[in-house]
Amino acid sequence: MDCENGTDIDAFVLLGFPSQPEHQFLLFLFFLLMYVAGLLGNIMMVVLITLDAHLQTPMYFLLRSLSVVDVGFLSVTVPQMLAYLNSSSKSIPFYACIAQFFFFYVFGVTDLLLVSVMALDRYVAICNPLRYATVMNQKVCGQLVATCWTISILHSMLHAGLLLRLSYHNENHLDHFFCDHQPLLQLSCSDTSLNETAIFFEGGLIILGPFVFIILTYIRIAATVIKFSSSARWKAFSTCGSHLTIVVLFYGATIGVYFLPTSSYSSQRGAIFAVVYNIFTPMSNPYIYGLRNKEVKQALKHLLGKWVFSPE
Repeated sequence: MDCENGTDIDAFVLLGFPSQPEHQFLLFLFFLLMYVAGLLGNIMMVVLITLDAHLQTPMYFLLRSLSVVDVGFLSVTVPQMLAYLNSSSKSIPFYACIAQFFFFYVFGVTDLLLVSVMALDRYVAICNPLRYATVMNQKVCGQLVATCWTISILHSMLHAGLLLRLSYHNENHLDHFFCDHQPLLQLSCSDTSLNETAIFFEGGLIILGPFVFIILTYIRIAATVIKFSSSARWKAFSTCGSHLTIVVLFYGATIGVYFLPTSSYSSQRGAIFAVVYNIFTPMSNPYIYGLRNKEVKQALKHLLGKWVFSPE
């Protein structure tokens, strides 16, 4: 695309989902329900873990951190998308778009990294239970969470900075429901080879590294669990299977969008994958990781009992 002619744009128009106008209301209800379910589930996990003394363990500390991140991850894009589904005005200022991209990356990458830390926690608990209290104490967990945030912020600053060096002339229709990486690169009239190189090398290290670590960790966990009694083995495999399903969906959708050349990017596929990693996964995390857990269920019953029978 020629960058010599034309003037810089000051806003993008988000085209949203490729659907018929009569389907907009159904999409609005569908995503509103998913957003409310995600918010309620994650906020409930934060409240339960904070208030219940029985949940003050490293595993639940990490789960609470994940829920906080998921609330942010959902809220960066979904409220705006819901507003645009009910409005004829779908314009977003240029710098607001870059800011949305930055925070989307911060929460998304922190989410990815925290899931790998949680896999490490389960590995130590199952494969080295005698060392668990020493290895995964509150201080270590706090340092791991802080490291995840630091890496994700630096990662996001790098890619947001690389986007700011690009030029956008004349064409301002962004074929997505939020300011995502590939649509922004596809729309630019500048040479995006440096951006794509950073995605494949630096982004590959940040994203693919934890994914490989999680898979290897669960293989080691499976090798240990196979030695358990049949009832304990079934319970462990059921939990691990649920966790791995979410991990594969999250990482698979992320890799399917960000690690393909910009020239082969499909807006329809990108929108579908974005729903998986940006809405479905953070909505599902509290139910998969927490609310299926016996201790969390007991904490919920205890808290509801207090509110119902002792409201004062």
